[in-house]
Amino acid sequence: MDLEKLTTEQRNKSTMNLDTLSTIDILRLMNEEDQSVPLSVRKELPQIEKVVEAAKRSFQQGGHLIYIGAGTSGRLGVLDAAECVPTFSADPSMVQGLIAGGISAMTVAVEGAEDSFMLGEEDLKRIHLTEKDTVIGIAASGRTPYVIGALDYAKKVGAATASLACNKDAEISKHADINIEVQVGPEVLTGSTRLKSGTAQKLVLNMISTAAMIGIGKVYKNLMVDVKPTNSKLVERSKSIIMQATDCSYEEAEQAFREADENVKLAIVMVLTNLSKEEAKQKLDEAKGFIRKII
Repeated sequence: MDLEKLTTEQRNKSTMNLDTLSTIDILRLMNEEDQSVPLSVRKELPQIEKVVEAAKRSFQQGGHLIYIGAGTSGRLGVLDAAECVPTFSADPSMVQGLIAGGISAMTVAVEGAEDSFMLGEEDLKRIHLTEKDTVIGIAASGRTPYVIGALDYAKKVGAATASLACNKDAEISKHADINIEVQVGPEVLTGSTRLKSGTAQKLVLNMISTAAMIGIGKVYKNLMVDVKPTNSKLVERSKSIIMQATDCSYEEAEQAFREADENVKLAIVMVLTNLSKEEAKQKLDEAKGFIRKII
C-alpha cells in the first residue's frame, strides 16, 4: 500500500517549519492540533456505542474484551486493560491487551511482528478465544497485518469483532463487524501516530471500557464502587467512596469497609440497608451487582 495515501502519513501544512520554531511555539502548535481530536472522536460515538454494547454482552455471558494491536496501538490496549483491574476489581482475564511481539514489545520494538497475519491468530488461540468474546483490533494506519489476521480468526471463532483506526476506509474495517474510524488528520510530526492518533485511540478505549463496566453494574452514581484497594491510597479512597455513597461518617465507613472484608460495594449496601454482610451479599447477587436495583 502507498502510505502517502493514508491521512495519518501525510504532511501537516501547519507544521512545515516545525524545526524552526521556539519551544513555546511548538507547544502551542501541538496544543492547537490536539484540540481537534475530541471533536473527531465525537463523530464516531454511534459506532463506539455499538462496540460498548458488544463488550457488555460478552461480559454478561462470561466472555472477555480483547484489545489487539501493534506498536503504540497495542500498548494503549494493554494499558487500558491493565487499568480495569484496580478500577473495577476486574479479573485480569476479563479485559486483555495483546501486542504484536508479546509483552516485551511494550518497551522495545519487536521487528517484523506486526507484519505477520499468523501471529495475530496465534495470540488469540493462545488465550483460548471463544464466541462469547469481543475482539477490538487497533491500528492507527488501519492496515496492520497482525491485526487483520487476528480479526479474521476472531470471526471464524464467532466472536464479536470491532476495529479502531485513524484513517477513512481503513483496511481493518473490512475485517470487523463494527468499525470506528477517527480521522484526526496529518500528525504534527509526519507519520508519528503516537501523537493525535494515539490520543484519539486512548479516548475511545477509555469510553469503551468505562461505559461497558458501568453497563454491568460496576459503578454507582459516579463512584468506583468496585475499586480494588491494593495500596494505602486506594484503601483511603475506598473509605471515601463509602462515605460519598452513603453520607456516613469516616468511622462508620471504616467499620463497614472492615466488616465487608474491604469490599466497597458490599460495604455501601450494608450501610444503606442496615443488612448483615451475608444478607447484603445476597441482595447484590440477586441484583447482579447493581446497587441501584437494591436501593
